[in-house]
Amino acid sequence: MKKLTYRMEIKAPKERVFEKMIGRDTYKQWTAEFNPTSDFEGGWNKGDKIRFVGVTEEGKKQGMLARIEENIPNEFISIHHYGIVDGENEVTEGPMVESWTPSYENYSLSQENEITNLMVEVDVSDEYIEYFDETWPKALLKLKEISENI
Repeated sequence: MKKLTYRMEIKAPKERVFEKMIGRDTYKQWTAEFNPTSDFEGGWNKGDKIRFVGVTEEGKKQGMLARIEENIPNEFISIHHYGIVDGENEVTEGPMVESWTPSYENYSLSQENEITNLMVEVDVSDEYIEYFDETWPKALLKLKEISENI
């Protein structure tokens, strides 16, 4: 497991970036870079269970099972991934899960003047490094576009 870091400067207040990052409709827009049907089920408050899901071509729901470890509004979110969503089942043990859990996804926001600096740190198994290195910058560029356009 490796920790990857991605950064994006966004010309918008950090409150707006934070809102667009986790907002119901805007979350779907920027995470569509990972999966066109990307969505979440659950809440963003500390301790909340949250499911990050998409739908396969066959119509089956799949994704990641997680818990919000920390949420300091407009500054920091830490997501602890601990399982997978396979249809209506939540799988928290076995080879498919053990190869990449536990893993964390952390978002840090800071603001200097009118620029928000967003830093994302993700724990990734070796097999997904190339995919994430290609996809995260696209997703963050989309979040930048959404946040800068009022």
